[in-house]
Amino acid sequence: MSRKYTDSEYRNIKNREREVIGQMLEDLKKSKDKRYLFKEKHVVTDLKDMLNYSADHHPELPLFMQKYDPNMPFREISFRQVREDVNAIGTSLLDLGLEDRHIGLIGRNSSEWGESYLAIVGGVGVVVPLDRELNESELHQLTIKGELEAVITINNKYYKLFKNIMAAGDTQLRYVINADMDKDEDTEAGLLSWKRLREEGRHKIWAGDRRYIDAQVVNTDLAAIIFTSGTTGVSKGVMLSHRNLLLDAVLVQSMFETRPKDICFSVLPMHHCYECTATFLTCVYSGSTIAFSRGLKYIRKDILEVQPTIMLAVPAIIENFYSKIRKSVADKLTDKQMRAFEIMDREARRFKVRLPKSVTKDISAVFGGRLHTLISGGAPIDGAILDSFCNIGFNAIQGYGLSECSPIVALNPAKRKYMKNSSAGHLMPFTECKILDADSNGIGEICFRGPQVMMGYYKDPENTAAVLDEEGWFHTGDVGYLDRDNYVFITGRKKNVIIASNGKNVFPEELEGYLLALPIVDECMVWGGELDPNSQWNGIHATVRLNKEELERKLGADFTPEQAETLIEAEVDRINDDMPRFKRIAHVIVREREFDKTTSMKIRRFVEDNKRA
Repeated sequence: MSRKYTDSEYRNIKNREREVIGQMLEDLKKSKDKRYLFKEKHVVTDLKDMLNYSADHHPELPLFMQKYDPNMPFREISFRQVREDVNAIGTSLLDLGLEDRHIGLIGRNSSEWGESYLAIVGGVGVVVPLDRELNESELHQLTIKGELEAVITINNKYYKLFKNIMAAGDTQLRYVINADMDKDEDTEAGLLSWKRLREEGRHKIWAGDRRYIDAQVVNTDLAAIIFTSGTTGVSKGVMLSHRNLLLDAVLVQSMFETRPKDICFSVLPMHHCYECTATFLTCVYSGSTIAFSRGLKYIRKDILEVQPTIMLAVPAIIENFYSKIRKSVADKLTDKQMRAFEIMDREARRFKVRLPKSVTKDISAVFGGRLHTLISGGAPIDGAILDSFCNIGFNAIQGYGLSECSPIVALNPAKRKYMKNSSAGHLMPFTECKILDADSNGIGEICFRGPQVMMGYYKDPENTAAVLDEEGWFHTGDVGYLDRDNYVFITGRKKNVIIASNGKNVFPEELEGYLLALPIVDECMVWGGELDPNSQWNGIHATVRLNKEELERKLGADFTPEQAETLIEAEVDRINDDMPRFKRIAHVIVREREFDKTTSMKIRRFVEDNKRA
């Protein structure tokens, strides 16, 4: 429970918060690090204050763009309207007795999702965003683990799931609130309509109810619990304060910036901390607009209609765009012209220059014609792909984040001369990094300390102590190094390391990077198998999914599986030629099926079936 303060005490707390954050932003202005490109920031103290500031300064600019009818254009929802809705929903949630309670939130990216999030953190309780790809059993476990007393669903599918979970009677759940129905189903059973709560809240505010509008929010208060991906049996609840989320959203914009009239295209699920902070909250802070994609199969149509200026994505999406662009270019050019294009692209990467607009205008149109910044995160991406996007005319950069760090700790600056897209990014302002137990090459476990580092794992002191030490350093479990310019380079994960026959460490991520650089490889997983004492090989295997279009281009439309295997084995032999023996890939398994993945689209390394054809 959060403490209630007298008016005088609360004013003093907020004034102190404003002073501290104001001083940080002044220090940012004075920083001599040229990689902090955008240093002018306005002071806000918490997530509620963030929305109020933008609604005061940009009332008629749209915060959300959403397509409610496939036959109608995207509809804009202004900052003013969002604040009115948030205040109304928050008022009704307080009426339900949910002050200081944990409230789940699940469903498609939408204005309803965004307004519910802001309403919960803006004076009601703690928001618990839930992964919409989880099944009923997994969501049931998280409802218990997160001590949810209400859940807001943005889809009838999830409403039905949570009705079942509440009916089981073994949770603290009292309300299931559905944004997709106009009327309450059963008020006594706690089956309520989000739209009805919003209308009721509006009427209460018109009648003078200011409980929610005047609710106290202290920036060290717990704002959100983010459950890490993986099996829910080991899923941990990352506790993030208003201060954690606020400062991450503000400071990340020192290296790329969203401004009023920018449109950020939202394609990743908003329950992911990456999308929530770097798209949603940064837009709330900066007065920019979020346009919600209707889903992966509609990305192309939605981009052409919305014409976004900024897009965040995971490597799989960016690589898919890259592949389609290369194919489109190849289809229009002769083999000789394609080779010339590839030489131009390579030389442009080398000298960090852009290709002529006459060469790139058709490619730029694929993204709606106005995109200026493309950001990759969530997993490593080949820096050469981002550099190729830079050659076309975009600021294409990658960053590094973890849910435990709100999530962003490093990002490449959105200026070509300062980009090192072979790295995970430059350290964020006020973020420290140290390399623990570094070897002779400076490689060791990466640790961070800064204002975005979590409060801990919810009711899990043992796991908290395992990653968060007494000095405030978060131990990531990632292995890598920091260069002299404060760029972070990741070489692997401690838990994924393969011990070679000579006792040396091999990080599968390094070898996967070489494989993914091959145009014929769509996805891959490198893993360590049993060592054969009678073999010269080291027990390193790779399971790969191949790109059918590239195979057809190289082998012809009627290629056989045997030809494909021969081709990939020859490519792996070339990679092995440049490797020390202990790092060489011994065995390649070609797989046609999709890999078993987490909901954030990462291949599950310890699923045995992922090692098979």
